[in-house]
Amino acid sequence: MPSLQPLSRARLLPLSACVAIAAGSLLLASACSAGHGKSSANAVQAKPATGAAAASASGTALFPRSADAYLPGMPPPLSATDVYAADRPGELSPAVKDFPSRIYVPNTLSDTVSVIDPATYKVIQTLHVGHEPQHVVPSWDLKTLWVNNDLGNSLTPIDPATGKPGDPVDVHDPYNLYFTPDGKHAIVMASNDHALVFRDAHTMKVVKSVPAGCAGVNHADFSPDGKYFIVSCEFSGDLLKVDTAKMAVVARQRIPYNGSMPQDVKISPDGKVWYVADMMANGVWELNGDTFSVPTLLKTGAGAHGLYVSRDSKYLYISNRGEGSVSVLDFATGKLIHKWQIPGGGSPDMGGVSADGKVLWLSGRYNSEVYAMSTADGHLIARIPVGDGPHGLCVYPQPGRYSLGHTGVFR
Repeated sequence: MPSLQPLSRARLLPLSACVAIAAGSLLLASACSAGHGKSSANAVQAKPATGAAAASASGTALFPRSADAYLPGMPPPLSATDVYAADRPGELSPAVKDFPSRIYVPNTLSDTVSVIDPATYKVIQTLHVGHEPQHVVPSWDLKTLWVNNDLGNSLTPIDPATGKPGDPVDVHDPYNLYFTPDGKHAIVMASNDHALVFRDAHTMKVVKSVPAGCAGVNHADFSPDGKYFIVSCEFSGDLLKVDTAKMAVVARQRIPYNGSMPQDVKISPDGKVWYVADMMANGVWELNGDTFSVPTLLKTGAGAHGLYVSRDSKYLYISNRGEGSVSVLDFATGKLIHKWQIPGGGSPDMGGVSADGKVLWLSGRYNSEVYAMSTADGHLIARIPVGDGPHGLCVYPQPGRYSLGHTGVFR
């Protein structure tokens, strides 16, 4: 297929135009601002892997118990069988336990962030930020939220304890932001610059800019050992495999679908399957990350976009932006078990799951609204008006020991 150029994300085009702004901002290490403390691997204390010993003894362990098997400085998984074991309902880190529960919604066309109180389902604050905020991303050490002002070439820090924004930090083309699992580097997904930019997590100075060799780098997730991550390129339909320590693209492949626009990336709890949402193929691609196998497609719905794991690690919620629905995948069987329709339609995009696991929050990209949906049966709890072009919504705080970025990928 002809290569699509990354058009200006300032315009929100209809889905049929197939260059709609895709998603997933990621954040820099919270330590990039001196006022928020240092982001260091030593800041996260790994709890004893209580479930790992039993799993290992029974022969079912999937992940090594030795810290030497992981990216140096990375806190190993709490469980030998589940990378999301730290994300259970209410398991808040001491770093965030006193933060008020809020929903942060970046409005790309309004240059604002709407702040919602989930207890009342009402907007309680509107923050003015930089030009075209794409995502709100938790820092690695959980202490700061970063607003990715893509066309404003800056990151606006928000103190989640007070809800107050700080002084912007100059960062070029911060469409998305992730953190390496050791907390040392922030990774800027510089979509328009066609690059993955590794920055020092403390100073935000560029350490290494890696040419992506594809158009529209946007989403990613990390392997269980943290040694590599897989990136989606929405405008050229490519997937990249990147060596974390070497900061180098080690493999690349084109998705086998003409017109593919890959979006969010998520690994299964057991680390065996990688899922990549594709809003033009209308489903999720499944592949083995270790072998970087050719992916196979599971159809979910029109405009498949965001991917979110349930608090018990049993289900994957898939937002189908083009048809106003959410598909639910059972990790154990690999089958789709539900499709939840938003009454009257909508454009569910990016978001997250509440700390107690009971509510799925999603931005309504083309409808200037936010959806709160029950994870018990998918019914719509609330529909909340916000600014124009809401995108990378962040539910905060959430359970987890540290953040890998985006709208909240916690381990």
